[in-house]
Amino acid sequence: MKPVIVGMLLLILGVTVPAFAQEERHEESAKPAQHEERAKPAAKQEQAKPQKQERQAKPAKQEQAKPEKQPKQAKTQKQEQQAKSQEQSQQKQAQQQVKGQQNQQKHLQHQQQATGHAQQSQAQYARSGQKDKYGHEYNESHFGPNHHGRFEASGGREYNGRREYSYGGYWFYAGAYPPWFYQQDVYFIMGADGLWYAVAYGDPSLTFQVYIE
Repeated sequence: MKPVIVGMLLLILGVTVPAFAQEERHEESAKPAQHEERAKPAAKQEQAKPQKQERQAKPAKQEQAKPEKQPKQAKTQKQEQQAKSQEQSQQKQAQQQVKGQQNQQKHLQHQQQATGHAQQSQAQYARSGQKDKYGHEYNESHFGPNHHGRFEASGGREYNGRREYSYGGYWFYAGAYPPWFYQQDVYFIMGADGLWYAVAYGDPSLTFQVYIE
């Protein structure tokens, strides 16, 4: 009976030892899998970090895009400067126009005064042989209504920055010529006051003082 019992025990031990070894192997083989599973979340976290960094980088791009507003501000400044320059140029033009009108009015007043003075002096022409204060002699054979002529704006000569016209052997000139001077026949006379005048042949009321060279 004892040998039988001993054999039974050996069989039981032989079966249980391999089984226990297999369980240990299974546990050891399962441990790396657990390690891998534990490592996976860490890897996922590491992969997720670059995405967060990219998201964090986007606001930086937006901040870089903000300086684009500066050119718009520069445009508005240029527009304001252009508007100011235009206003200044318009003001200058207006001032020049006002000055031109004032000069025209002064010229007309001076011309009217000279015309009135000439009409008074023409009440009696100078006599033939009468001389002005510079020694220029008035002679009816060279001056007066019987010796009228037409003058052109580009005619005569330029002398000392003025336009002069030859008439009766002398050169006559004026500070400014009225438009009618070039539109009809004109003659020159010396008034009783010893001054010279240009007179419109068709309308003797049109007259202005001239100077003799």
